[in-house]
Amino acid sequence: MSESVSRPLTDAVIRFAGNSQDGIQAIGGFLARLAGRTDKDVMTYMTIPATISGGPSIFQVRLGTGEVLSAGDEVDILVAFYQHSYQNHIATLRTGGLLIYDSDAVQPEPNPTRYRTLGVPISSLTVEAIGGTGKDKGKNMFVLGLVARLFDLDLPKLERMLEDYYRSKGEDVVRRVLGAFHAGYAYNLGQLTEDYRFAGAIPRGDRPRVVMDGNQALAYGAIAAGIRFGAGYPITPWSTIMETLRAELPKYGGIFVQAEDELAAIAMACGASYAGYLAVTGTSGPGISLKSEAIGWAVMAEIPVVIVDVQRGGPSTGLPTNVEQSDLNLACYASHGDAPRIVIAPADVEDCFYTMIEAANLAREYSCPVIVLTDQALATRVETFEMPDFSKCVQDLSPTFEPRGPNFKPYANTPDGIAHHAPPGTPMVDGKYPVVTGLEHDESGHPASRPANHVMMVAKRRRKLQVLAGRLPKPEVYGPPEGNVLLVGWGSTRGPIREAVDRARAEGESVSAVHIRYLNPLPPGLDEIFDGFPHIFVVELNDEGLYGYGQLAAMLRARYCNDKIRGINKTDGLPFKVREILDQMRRKLSGLPVDVSAAIVEVGDEGGGG
Repeated sequence: MSESVSRPLTDAVIRFAGNSQDGIQAIGGFLARLAGRTDKDVMTYMTIPATISGGPSIFQVRLGTGEVLSAGDEVDILVAFYQHSYQNHIATLRTGGLLIYDSDAVQPEPNPTRYRTLGVPISSLTVEAIGGTGKDKGKNMFVLGLVARLFDLDLPKLERMLEDYYRSKGEDVVRRVLGAFHAGYAYNLGQLTEDYRFAGAIPRGDRPRVVMDGNQALAYGAIAAGIRFGAGYPITPWSTIMETLRAELPKYGGIFVQAEDELAAIAMACGASYAGYLAVTGTSGPGISLKSEAIGWAVMAEIPVVIVDVQRGGPSTGLPTNVEQSDLNLACYASHGDAPRIVIAPADVEDCFYTMIEAANLAREYSCPVIVLTDQALATRVETFEMPDFSKCVQDLSPTFEPRGPNFKPYANTPDGIAHHAPPGTPMVDGKYPVVTGLEHDESGHPASRPANHVMMVAKRRRKLQVLAGRLPKPEVYGPPEGNVLLVGWGSTRGPIREAVDRARAEGESVSAVHIRYLNPLPPGLDEIFDGFPHIFVVELNDEGLYGYGQLAAMLRARYCNDKIRGINKTDGLPFKVREILDQMRRKLSGLPVDVSAAIVEVGDEGGGG
């Protein structure tokens, strides 16, 4: 039997493995919310089956008293509800870790030496605590109590959270929930209660911390930005943004419409924006494919609109409940013709909130579509962050109807190329009203097919993004500005990449990182950063393609003609582990083939069969 791990803990990774109907997401959600109320940092990771019938599922929580950058490579505590949960996930448990299993349903390997075990009759004790339905309905709350006791978590706060959350379901439900929770908390864990204690939390500032997932942050960011109209169609993993906006926008005088399909949704959003009310729509990759014609219309008409793409595995229906970063080309180039648009990718849950505000402002300032490119891992990931200062970030985007003119031209060929629309109903001093159309047009918006006019307007629409590119901030290098290896990332890969840099530098390797938030147009100064490193690896969750590098790497190679840029890629539907980044980096530096066996082993991570 392995010796107890050293304590106090600075962080712990807990994986709950069961079936989707067991409510393991609720366990993780309560732990994450508690972390936000006790000055701990948190990051979660979950997988759910793509089929309606449900199936194996996991929820992983990493709690820490310092900054948590990733969901964790190895699991400190594995809670296995079933035999398949144990078999599929025991390999993720670190040496010296703790396996907690339902002894009513799991038969682990006898006398393990790599890890410690604790068998608890979870099913039968839950039934004993709350009655016959407990086996199916209360096991998650029993386990929550067990974990709360193990880590000596704040019992009164957890009790209040449970009461508040379940009160709307009735007193009987609250009684059963608390009964199962208290039964788990009362279970005798013996010496283990002395082994798992967190170090003192680092104070997090004066303002309270909020706990939410990436999709919630995007939705509330849109509301804070001043967006009051949205339209969408259900698709995983975008749908929870739509559900939040549908519930919340009416509270602020807004409306969200569930359209009959993706085409109608973006058409409605474009119509609202044309009317002077900046609108949001969203979807996942298949929906962007359908929206691409209307994106082209918004580019041609120079209509501001915010479009959220929550990426998932593809193509086609693909992996609807798993993560991938394979929509970058789609986001940057979808639509026929030359159709420039702005693309931004948030890096974490807090960034999702502020990215939506920035996207709204960029759409209005540059009068064009802005695509917010997020992904399934970030959409479902729960984190804590400091409560925003709403006095500084909340905006009113109500249209203004001051008279325009004389000779008002919304599409004037100005040096910055930016269009300036007037909402319908705005008085025109000279009585000459502009037109908004998807046809090529002159400076007043009237259809015009003259060759010289098309050349001028194409250049004008391109020029405004070139102006934006010159105004973007230069990315910051994480680590020294010069060294041997530069890891480049975008979107949800930032945390694991930074942890990889920290680990590599602790082992004596010369590694730095840069994170690219603005994907189209690219920010200035990247070429100067690249000059400081002989090896550049772009870490992204998409295929290495025909030539050995992914989609952002291809864009960067095309932009800078730099063959030092190579790819670190994977397509298993799971977020990057720190060790996967470092293993690929070291193999490529040594000229060795990339070992894909680790990814094959991790197929069990997504909750499928053996």
